[in-house]
Amino acid sequence: MPYDRIISKDRQPTDAEILETIGNAKHWLDLRDYLESAYGFAPELFNGGKHGWALRYRKSGKTLCNLIPEKGAFTVLIVLGKKEVEKALSITDKLNANVRQLLEDTEQLHDGRWLWIRVRRQGDIKSIKELLKAKRKPLSGP
Repeated sequence: MPYDRIISKDRQPTDAEILETIGNAKHWLDLRDYLESAYGFAPELFNGGKHGWALRYRKSGKTLCNLIPEKGAFTVLIVLGKKEVEKALSITDKLNANVRQLLEDTEQLHDGRWLWIRVRRQGDIKSIKELLKAKRKPLSGP
């Protein structure tokens, strides 16, 4: 499903341009604050080719998640390995209907389950935080 993303490789977008693209960036800022405080990861802005510019949160070569800005919204990519999928499926009661359905319907590939979560509501953010906890234990926070 194509979304209007920041694709141009000519130059890196600024934070202001990313926020302007997203529009109401309340959920974007909430998730970024959580990632940086709970995990201590600094974001890395990179160009993901056809997926456009994204913020990647990773440490020691292991990616926790990517945040991909889009016109009027953003998508979070979380890749769960087999063990992480088992953990995530054990907490479906903590996920909202949208994220739970996506988790259950996404095919398990050899390198994991690729969850492309388009954030639409605060419940999506809460569910993303729960999935991230299943993927990697936070250093601190809720």
